[in-house]
This record gives sequence, C-alpha cells and structure tokens, in this order.
Amino acid sequence: MDELVVSTEVYADVEEVYEFLLDFPGYARYSKYLDDVRTIEGDGGPGTRYALRFAWWKITYTAHSRVTGVEPPERIDWEITKDIDAGGRWRVTSTGPDPESDGDAETDAVDSPVCEVALEVEFDPGSASPDALDLPRLVSFDWVVKKAVPLIRTEAERVVQRAVRDLEGSTRNVDLDVYVDSERI
Repeated sequence: MDELVVSTEVYADVEEVYEFLLDFPGYARYSKYLDDVRTIEGDGGPGTRYALRFAWWKITYTAHSRVTGVEPPERIDWEITKDIDAGGRWRVTSTGPDPESDGDAETDAVDSPVCEVALEVEFDPGSASPDALDLPRLVSFDWVVKKAVPLIRTEAERVVQRAVRDLEGSTRNVDLDVYVDSERI
C-alpha cells in the first residue's frame, strides 16, 4: 500500500474542525478534480455512503466511499468501496492554546484554540480496475494510472490548504507537513 499524510496546524476549535470535516459533500469546494459529492445514504456517521464524481483530462469517474468509523472529535475513517483498494482518515488533535500567544490580552486571545489536522490516505494503484474507466481510444489504463497517481499529493495538499482557509476565515501561508511512503507520488 502507498501512503500519503498531509498535516498542518489549524487555529480553530477541535470540535468545530471535526464537524467541518464530517461534511463530505463540501469537499468539492476544495479539489480541482472533484466536481461533486452526493450522499447516497446516512448522516455522516459509520455506514454513510457517498458518490464522488471526479473529472480529469478526458476522463470522468465516480468513486464510491463509505465512512467506516468515527471517534468524535478526533477521527473520521473512510474507504473506497469499488474499483480500487483505498481508504484513509481525517485526524484532529488538540494542541492547546496558540503557542505564539504571549499572554497579552490586548494583542492575543490567550486561549485561542489550535489543533493539528491530518489527511491520511492509503491506496494500492495495482488494485485499480481497468474496467472502471471508459477511456478514449488508444489510451491505455496503465498510462492513465501513471499520470494520475502523482496528482494525489498536490491535490491532498490543495484540499488541506483550502479547508484551513475556510475553517479560519482568512487566507494565510499554510505550512504543511507531508509524509509519503510511495515511489509513485
């Protein structure tokens, strides 16, 4: 399995971040290639199923996912349920008040919340089903996988950065920690 973890600090309350991340249909606002997320069944908890419509190059594809577990307000686990062996989780960890705060009530909110948010993704590109895509003539499935897999990292980074912007209500330079265990991304 290949693994990618993108994490950063968010200046928001852990419960607020968790509720925000439970809104899977809202993810379409953050991704360049995710056009739509439709809830098939459920309320965001375990067993909730989603259809995620992706578009890239000349290809459209609908992935089907399911929430496999939740640990409010710290963890949301999910898996892709067809065509590829993939899954992951959102982790939210409280880190306490803003470490940059000097305690001056006039310049800082002494208790401003800070948490770490991590998007963790695991997938096996070799498990992808060639029958899942309606490819243009003369385009091989292997070529598509070779071109698409490296996009996973930049897209995960984009999603985390844009989610931070909405959570904090402003734009800032978001420092990301990225861990990759893959020769492909």
